[in-house]
Amino acid sequence: MAIIEQLTREFELNINQSKQVVSLLDDGNTVPFIARYRKEATGNLDDQVLRAFDARLKALRNLESRKADVIRLIDEQGKLDPQLKTAVEKAETLTEIEDLYRPFKPKRRTRASMARDKGLQPLADLVLEQRADSRQMMELTKQLVNPDQGVEDSDAALAGAMDILAEYVSDQAWVRRRLRRLMEQTGMVETRGKTKEQTVFEAYYDYREPVARIAHHRVLAINRGEKEEILSVKLVCDAAQAHDLIGSWLIKGQSASTPYLQRVVEDSWKRLLEPSISNEIRQQLTDDASKQAMDVFAANLRSLLLQPPISGQIVLGLDPGFRTGCKLAVVDATGRVLDTGVIYPTPPYSKTREAGQAIMKLVDKHGITLVAIGNGTASRESVIFITDLIKAQNLSIRYLVVSEAGASVYSASELAAKEFPDFDVSLRSAVSIARRVQDPLAELVKIEPRSIGVGQYQHDMPAKQLEERLAGVVEDCVNQVGVDLNTASVQLLSYVAGISASVAANIVRRREKSGAFKSRSQLLDIPRLGDATYLQCAGFLRIPGAANLLDDTAVHPESYPRVEKLSSLLDLPAGPKLAQKAAGYPSGKMAEDLGLGEQTYLDILDALARPGRDPRDDMPQPSLRQDVIAIEDLKPGMTLPGVVRNVADFGAFVDIGVHQDGLVHISELADRFVKRPMDVVSTGQAVMVKVLSVDVGRKRISLSMKGIDQTHPGVLP
Repeated sequence: MAIIEQLTREFELNINQSKQVVSLLDDGNTVPFIARYRKEATGNLDDQVLRAFDARLKALRNLESRKADVIRLIDEQGKLDPQLKTAVEKAETLTEIEDLYRPFKPKRRTRASMARDKGLQPLADLVLEQRADSRQMMELTKQLVNPDQGVEDSDAALAGAMDILAEYVSDQAWVRRRLRRLMEQTGMVETRGKTKEQTVFEAYYDYREPVARIAHHRVLAINRGEKEEILSVKLVCDAAQAHDLIGSWLIKGQSASTPYLQRVVEDSWKRLLEPSISNEIRQQLTDDASKQAMDVFAANLRSLLLQPPISGQIVLGLDPGFRTGCKLAVVDATGRVLDTGVIYPTPPYSKTREAGQAIMKLVDKHGITLVAIGNGTASRESVIFITDLIKAQNLSIRYLVVSEAGASVYSASELAAKEFPDFDVSLRSAVSIARRVQDPLAELVKIEPRSIGVGQYQHDMPAKQLEERLAGVVEDCVNQVGVDLNTASVQLLSYVAGISASVAANIVRRREKSGAFKSRSQLLDIPRLGDATYLQCAGFLRIPGAANLLDDTAVHPESYPRVEKLSSLLDLPAGPKLAQKAAGYPSGKMAEDLGLGEQTYLDILDALARPGRDPRDDMPQPSLRQDVIAIEDLKPGMTLPGVVRNVADFGAFVDIGVHQDGLVHISELADRFVKRPMDVVSTGQAVMVKVLSVDVGRKRISLSMKGIDQTHPGVLP
């Protein structure tokens, strides 16, 4: 119950919402299913909130599990008292729990443990009590001198006792908590360059910034520089303040012990506490930065996957290259490959005339209407070639530059080899580039999400966490759009709620063996797809042209009887006319009569109004071009249309058609203060930008969106 109450506070829900969500998750329901078909139970929480809720629920349960383990482990040592047990039970973070467990945690051999083995614990206890006078301390010290045990003299005995006390101090939860707060509030991150050579880390060769203010992307940049052995990094804190803090807890007043305890304070800070606390805070900074970077990656990926498809086009995919030439693949409006080839319009061959003739043959043969050009090596030269050809031949064809990120990963994969066994790797890339235009989601799900290239420092993030986070984004996007049961690949089907990779493969095998599915209910004949899986997945699978129109909508089969009842009440078959007529009646009353929640009822009417609807069709279409400008043509003050390619913590990268993305720094995104770039822009968004500066040599373009009306961004030329 305590966990549910905490989730209720953190997510600002009511207690019943939290209970319902926890119950639905514990019953094995998927996030997409809960978000779409259990809105009344959750209070209409969307998939992103539900995923955050699920992650937090797991974290809190892990926390409770660790508390139970720590209490058990301390109790087994016979050292658990009611006060300590209560402190562990009330701890709110893993760090607090580990601080409390630290004094009882088995340690490797340390200076303190060796001193205890030498029998010096009584002397350490006497010094810590701070009640003995100098004579009493010296008497005990002399008694403990034992050369056979390695205690050669009184100085060695006192040194060992102070080692014991230094470790004792470093294990205290109160001390660690206060020092951690001191480091967080007053500490500085200091970096130094290990080389004088020019690198991307030059800005950090002599750098200081408060721990409390350092930006997430700088944390990750510094970590990478340290990993590549270009930077040395340390956290520094005023030692005098740390000594005072430790001393205020340890030293109770002037006594014979005071000089020794002062040495304990200094040693414990320098040798044990400062390195340990610094490492903990650096890890926390890294964890926070990684979380933020994963948030950025996830948001960028979501925007990219949900870009609207360009339908009804015969697309020529062009994978640019120099020495190996430009690979071509023509695909029809359904993504079927019609033709392939290789041309050499770029250096060192520069066979533009022959390449132009080859393109024109493909245009005449297949009726190409759009050229998709990869943005990799030789992209700039390929764009110039295509735009010159469009002008020379007065073609109505348009082109757009497509991100190649992940195309090479896909083309070399087992999946691509199975899909196109007779194509070489580069031709597979050309096909992928063409299909990305026609349906970005269907094509990009074939690629490992972290290889799609819309994140920052993704290779520095925890691989498992990143993989799980991005897989959740892909799953949400796939289910938000819906999947054509009769054309979807195994990869696309495996992201449908409840469907595993093996079940997805069974669906495709059934389709290949027996032909197209005629109804959703036929899914129940698929091996390993039982009632539970059917409940989760059925509403997200579409069958265009099905005898039952509902099979091509987001209406879940569990609601079919209600739709039939609605049809009977209003004397109309399921479809747009039924939705239109039903909209004229009070929704609450109609929902109640049908035995539905009002939100579910409204969702059903929306689905009936537009059968087969793709939600991406409501989004702005990608910008298509016929002309090109060069970076040398850019002048400060020019206003140009562009497309956001990537969003980072510090700003947004915008493609303005010169083969080199420009940067709109966070301070130039809007006329108001912007805390998070994603509050203003998203990947794939069309924007208008003004050129601030151009560095042709370094290929750097600085852009601004300030003072520009973004209501109707222009279409790129």
